Amino acid sequence: MSTLQNNAPTMPSEALVRSPRQMMFQHAKTHRGLMLGGFVIAVIVLVALLAPLIAPHDPYAQMLSRKLIPPVWFDSPKATWEHILGTDHLGRDYLSRLMYGARISLMIGFSAMLISGVIGTILGICAGYFGGRVDMVINFIITTRLSMPVVLVALAVISIVGSSLTVVIWVIGLLIWDRFAVVVRSATQQVRGLDFVASAQALGSSTPRILFSDVLPNISNHIIVIATLEMAHAILLEAALSFLGLGVQPPTPSWGLMISDAKGLMFFDGWLIAVPGTALFMLVLAINLLGDGLRDVTAPEDRS
Repeated sequence: MSTLQNNAPTMPSEALVRSPRQMMFQHAKTHRGLMLGGFVIAVIVLVALLAPLIAPHDPYAQMLSRKLIPPVWFDSPKATWEHILGTDHLGRDYLSRLMYGARISLMIGFSAMLISGVIGTILGICAGYFGGRVDMVINFIITTRLSMPVVLVALAVISIVGSSLTVVIWVIGLLIWDRFAVVVRSATQQVRGLDFVASAQALGSSTPRILFSDVLPNISNHIIVIATLEMAHAILLEAALSFLGLGVQPPTPSWGLMISDAKGLMFFDGWLIAVPGTALFMLVLAINLLGDGLRDVTAPEDRS
């Protein structure tokens, strides 16, 4: 009797049986890069949202009598806790401009990523699902886009159309969709041949329903990862365009514009470039850490 009891099959405990989603969240909690990137982005987003409430000064207010005050960690009699990060060449508080600049960078990065994501995802799904001539035409469009240098095209368009926040967002968004298209096309080609897509086709489901209800949810993890990378790409492009004078225009507090304004003083007051440069580096690094973490967490092999 005891032998039968010992050899009887044991049913797995409900506590040990976890769904793929539960395993994904458990993996996310232990992924250091994901947690670090998410924490830094959350802090920057919170500062950007609360900038009107927590900024110590008006980011546009100029006071030439207080220009070029160094940060508080400098051993200088001019340094004061009233301006923790100092002031720029026009006497504007650097901490306040840094906080408001986060709003500009995040808005441009997210908006441009959204525009490019919609364009690239639609083209990629159509190319991967329909194949044939549709795939050939879209591949030609992707190849044409890849043959154009992004920065040079953006500079040419903005110099002709004129520079403004809206123009910068649309120009960047219309120039960085190629990675979405390439990745989504490849992922759609893999999903297209699976059984659930064939079943939906056999049941007479319409093509839009199959694309948006069956294909799109199963490639969403690829889209999310590319979205984080393209958001970081858009933020760097905006900073580069502002540095060259064709991005966000003064007196808007943009991190790229802050670096551009300080380039003439970089050998005398290097902190004017170091402060926004460090903030830009931390934001882009955090977004890339978040993207790498999401790729690791949402990979099917990591949930098996």
